[in-house]
Amino acid sequence: MENTYRKQRAFAPKGFFECEGRGLQWLGQAEEQGGPRVVKVFDWGDGWLDIERVSSSSPTAKAAHDFGAALARMHDTGAQYFGTAPEGYTGTCYFGPLQDPVPMDSGTWTDPISYLAEGRLRPMVQMGINRGELTQSDMALTNEVIDALPELLGEAAHDKPARVHGDLWSGNVMWTADQGQTQAVLIDPAAHGGHREEDLAMLHLFGMQYLDEIMDGYQSVHPLKRGFDGRITLWQLYPIAGHCVFFGGGYVSEYRAMCRSLLG
Repeated sequence: MENTYRKQRAFAPKGFFECEGRGLQWLGQAEEQGGPRVVKVFDWGDGWLDIERVSSSSPTAKAAHDFGAALARMHDTGAQYFGTAPEGYTGTCYFGPLQDPVPMDSGTWTDPISYLAEGRLRPMVQMGINRGELTQSDMALTNEVIDALPELLGEAAHDKPARVHGDLWSGNVMWTADQGQTQAVLIDPAAHGGHREEDLAMLHLFGMQYLDEIMDGYQSVHPLKRGFDGRITLWQLYPIAGHCVFFGGGYVSEYRAMCRSLLG
């Protein structure tokens, strides 16, 4: 089909493209409640995923504000648990780049502290140790952060599971005007039941145009718990630990510095 884009990779991990496809469909369910546009899924197989082809354009302040509001509505559609996999998917979930995705634990955690500790930070740091990029000292440092989670999360520790994109850095938010007005389109998720602040912290990680407008739009629909600015680094630990696993190098010292700043 002319409007189809095929994302493909030979020898992709089992279920990788099904997980992404079902994740897009699961996030897209929120469009009926005013959630953001999510790229449409046509089909998938062992080594490929067919999605709609979207033409890119430049963002605008209004489109960014609208996206923030829509993102809050998508989060508000919720999930059964922290760690819930996309609807209809029963295999392994994944996080990371197409060429080197790693397993991302799914589960039935009922609180953000257990979810962040057991489902995200410890498994990712352990993968870093297994690859020789991180050390047991890094696990000890991570455990210090985990011990401090009740204080670090504060009021956000009582949030309910949200329906999150899971890998919401700026490269996974496309901007398009192919329906007449500029709007955001979500692509390449690691969708799961998580904490709404995960996605927002990811938007802060590698630079995002009109970020203030996005945050204003978000807060107009769902005001965040007090102290979010102080929790951004906490929610960025998982993706930066992932970058230690994928790339090593300077991300290792960055991860350590982030942990120490939270404990300082």
